[in-house]
Amino acid sequence: MGKRPLAVSGFGLLVGLFLGLIYGTHLHIMGDEGKPIAWTWAFADYGAFWVSWGLLSGPIAWLVYKFPIGGHRRRNVFIHLAASLVISPIHSSGCYLGMCILAPKHMTWLGYLSLLYLRGIAYYALIAAGFHALDYYRRYQEQSRTASQLEAQLAHTKLHLLKMQLHPHFLFNTLNSISALLHEDIELADLMIERLGDFLRLTLEHSTAQEVTLREEMEFLECYLGIEQIRLQERLVVSTDIESHALDARVPSLILQPIVENAIRHGIAPRAGGGRLEIRGRHEHSTLALTVRDDGPGIGAAVNGKNGKGMGLAITRARLERFYGTHHRFELVNAPGGGLIVTLEIPFQPSNSEQVPAQ
Repeated sequence: MGKRPLAVSGFGLLVGLFLGLIYGTHLHIMGDEGKPIAWTWAFADYGAFWVSWGLLSGPIAWLVYKFPIGGHRRRNVFIHLAASLVISPIHSSGCYLGMCILAPKHMTWLGYLSLLYLRGIAYYALIAAGFHALDYYRRYQEQSRTASQLEAQLAHTKLHLLKMQLHPHFLFNTLNSISALLHEDIELADLMIERLGDFLRLTLEHSTAQEVTLREEMEFLECYLGIEQIRLQERLVVSTDIESHALDARVPSLILQPIVENAIRHGIAPRAGGGRLEIRGRHEHSTLALTVRDDGPGIGAAVNGKNGKGMGLAITRARLERFYGTHHRFELVNAPGGGLIVTLEIPFQPSNSEQVPAQ
């Protein structure tokens, strides 16, 4: 605003001309005590008045920018008071000059000065107050934008930290499995290391992405399941059923891996005969529904959506809350006939749509 006084004066000139035309036309039509008034004289009277203030709005805006009332209040108030005492006679001179050009032989300069001086001080105060209001609003908007950007950066950082916690959690578990296999089958241990390398390569390629498509998420999951199937052999049977349209939905990166890991570690691996793992994905109206089911023992007689104490599940729940706030469902329930069903419902966001803001 105050950084461009010429632009403000130019805009003020247009506003002054507009107001001068409006008021001048009204005075021309209404007349003065029943006497007709020439349009030239009427416009000279009001046009000169408003155009002068329009041109002076630039310097007033600059003074407001340089000496806001909010800072060094007492000093700046005196500066604006002194400015009004100077600008008011300048405005009177502008009115006198306009009248001399458009309607000569009307009133002397001293006559204009005595008529408009006190009014000029009041108008200066009104114009300065208006610019102060605009400046306060501009600063408020800037502060709001800055606060929003900082909040978004903080949310992104928290999401990144939560995601990074999954890597050592998964890596340590896999290394423990490789360590156990080294004493039993070196070739399988070597194959598991190869699968681990594939998984780490994929995660590094998407290390900065908080969201991926469900198709990419299933690629991560297949790498992880390849590692687990090497370890468990025929004891792990996996079934997947993902709707083709759902594969294009965006999901938080590595959102399924800790859920599947929890099912394998607690529902399938401890059993001598192993078990079955089912992964389903559906696009239902505006929701993406994902379910992971195992046929293990479940997690107790009174399981609900708030239970589930594993670190991976706790991180998953925290990430979902950061991503979607209350616009998601994440629950664990015992399946009829045995086993555990983990249900995850999030807003369906196609890969070409705008990203869901972090909460």
